[in-house]
Amino acid sequence: MESTQHTVQANGIVQRVRVAGPPDGAPVLLVHGNCSSSAFWEPLLRRLPDTLRVVAPDLRGYGDTETAAVDATRGLRDFADDVAALLDAPGLFAPGARPVVVGHSLGGGVAMRLLVDHPDRVAGLLLSAPVSPYGFGGTRDLDGTPTTPDFAGTGGGTANGDFVARLAAGDRGADGPTSPRSVLRTAYVADPASLGDDEDLLLDSLLSTATGDGNYPGTAVDSPHWPGTAAGDRGVLNALAPAHFRIADDLVAVAAKPPVTWVRGDADVIVSDTSLFDLAYLGSLGAVPGWPGERDCPPQPMVGQTRAVLDRYAAAGGAYHEVVLLGCGHSPHLERPAEFVAELLALTDRSR
Repeated sequence: MESTQHTVQANGIVQRVRVAGPPDGAPVLLVHGNCSSSAFWEPLLRRLPDTLRVVAPDLRGYGDTETAAVDATRGLRDFADDVAALLDAPGLFAPGARPVVVGHSLGGGVAMRLLVDHPDRVAGLLLSAPVSPYGFGGTRDLDGTPTTPDFAGTGGGTANGDFVARLAAGDRGADGPTSPRSVLRTAYVADPASLGDDEDLLLDSLLSTATGDGNYPGTAVDSPHWPGTAAGDRGVLNALAPAHFRIADDLVAVAAKPPVTWVRGDADVIVSDTSLFDLAYLGSLGAVPGWPGERDCPPQPMVGQTRAVLDRYAAAGGAYHEVVLLGCGHSPHLERPAEFVAELLALTDRSR
């Protein structure tokens, strides 16, 4: 299907939204991840049938949506409120629509928040390589227990400074591991060949990320605990930090429990029990000096945490389905599009 772009004033900001399919199609809401935009869904949109009505916004500070600051103390609620406001925006969905919400990475956390805050408006969740319900970094076990009282090793101070500088400069080169193109090829997917002819489109999407204290990566504060930094109160990485984003109990307690499909790749290096973006795991590899050891600072079991929370969700009356794609990295909809489309259509059918 082909998409058109719309500009919508919603939740007090100007949002750019991709729309595809007939107004009376089965509603689907696509929420992109960090350092990307709605353009990251374009390769998927080409494969979707015209029986769907698809809406894919650029989150604040990404793509062509207004560069509004992120209040990290609200977790991912700024993003979720923006998206919720689109549900009733004229011309996007049919009145009263309850879409299947697809969230990739950070967008998975936004989708969880949307379900908790608006359970009557979500027909189903498809979580694609989602952030853990206990946030990113700083926790030690399946219950999300803090590694330190201030969740050290999380937030804006954990971002690679050279990557941020190259991102801000719009660097399109491939020299060095921290160039945005290199990160796209090595971290977003397991096999860079899966990017195909869409590589430059996806790089443009990545480079649309607004940088700074209010957006990516956000502010940082000093910590007395290794590695010396903890989450601040502004910006994206702080909104993902477990000091501010811990949604596990709320997700389990939500009264309306729509079906959940969880899709992930077994070669994901971003959301993983051995994540190359988790400073605790990098410390265990010797890549970050001074790691205090496994007892004091174990890597975050991100996948295990998500499974444990979804098991609780199921035990409380919900249902979920886990799909593990072999040899797939952090972007299942790009790397395994046929399987991803099949799971989305199956969930859409179950959610009607």
